Parts: sequence; C-alpha cells; structure tokens
Amino acid sequence: MVRLRDPHGGCEWDRAQTWATIAPYTIEEAYEVADAIARHDSDDVRDELGDLLLQVVFHSRIAEEAGLFDFDAVAAAIADKMERRHPHIFGDAPAKVGWEELKAQERGHRHALAGVALALPALQRADKIQRRAARVGFDWPDAAGPRAKIDEELAEVAAAGDDSRADEIGDLLFSVVNWSRHLGIDPEQALRASTAKFERRFAAMEQAAGPDFAGLDLDAKETLWSEAKRSVG
Repeated sequence: MVRLRDPHGGCEWDRAQTWATIAPYTIEEAYEVADAIARHDSDDVRDELGDLLLQVVFHSRIAEEAGLFDFDAVAAAIADKMERRHPHIFGDAPAKVGWEELKAQERGHRHALAGVALALPALQRADKIQRRAARVGFDWPDAAGPRAKIDEELAEVAAAGDDSRADEIGDLLFSVVNWSRHLGIDPEQALRASTAKFERRFAAMEQAAGPDFAGLDLDAKETLWSEAKRSVG
C-alpha cells in the first residue's frame, strides 16, 4: 500500500483515494464476506476476508500519511478493547459484567442510543436502536405489543395522504422490526433469506417459460409461480 500510494510512481487511482471515497468499498467488501459465509464457500470466505483486510490497510495508510495513526495502532487498539471487554479472561475480575455493559462503560455518559452507526442497513440499525432502548427499560413487555402496533400502523398507512405515506410506511417497518426482535428473529437475515427465496423462484419461472416469459399474461405467470414454489421451495 505504501508503494501504491507513493506520489512518485504509485497508482494514480490509489493516490487519489480518501477515507470517504473508499468507505463504500469497505461496506461492499463486508457484505461480500457475509455473502460468502451464507453460501458456505470457504474459498470465497478466505478471498473476501483478504479484500476486507485490504480496506483496513488502505484506511490505515491514509491515516498514517496524515499523521493520525497506523495499522499497528489499529491492531493494538482492538487488542486493548478485547482485553477490556474480557476482564474475566485477561484479568482477575469475575465473569459478571456483560458485554453490553462494558460497551456502555466505554461510551461514558453519552445517551443510550449514541454510537449506532448511521451507515448500517436500515433494518439492522432499527433493531440495534430498539435493543438499546430496551436495555434502559423502554420496551413492550411481550410480543403482543409490537404485533398490535403493526395493525395500528397498517391503518395509518391506508389513511395517509401522499405527503405522509412514506413516514407511515417507515413507522410500519420499524414496528415489524420490533415484532421480529421480540420473536427472536433477526429482521435483516429474515428479509435477506426471503429475497433470496424470491430470486430462486423467479429464476425457476423464467427458466420454465423460456424467452417468452416477459410476454406472458399475469395469470400464466401466477401459474408458473405456483409451480416454482413447489419445485424450489
């Protein structure tokens, strides 16, 4: 990376990058790691972890050039953090303090919802925000509460005008995430699985119909969809 970023003979593209410009690639690489894991492809997991590590090296080099920190400092910081969060392993403390409590201590006196990254996928961020609120006692006592809230939000979506419909849809999605949390279901993973299922079924429909798929009427496509559900699940 030092050579790639060298002003004299380095790569023009790599030299031009900043934290902000490569941040989207960092997010993309993290998702590609998750995708490889979901596919149980160990070779791809290895390769994608390498791509993600490259992003860490890249960000660290940019910081080093600015006199902020280097890769060694990044590694040392995470090692220190792991030691702090495992005092029962690396120290003499009993295993009584929970992971989240230790994280809260590290955040200091910031409010309960502080530090939840804005760049997280929306479903995942909503879930984390709700979990933070629940830890300080702001939560439904059981799953019946968010389930009833979904019915309320559905009615509000139906009654909303064009100027407020997006807000009401957002409230509905937030309530679905809340219900999922109470049921012990990861909403991000659940939606990812359902989307993948739709892709498999749709691909089966296209394959069954051949090149004329787009020209079929809706009834014919519904028939193909039912067949795809039976054949691919």
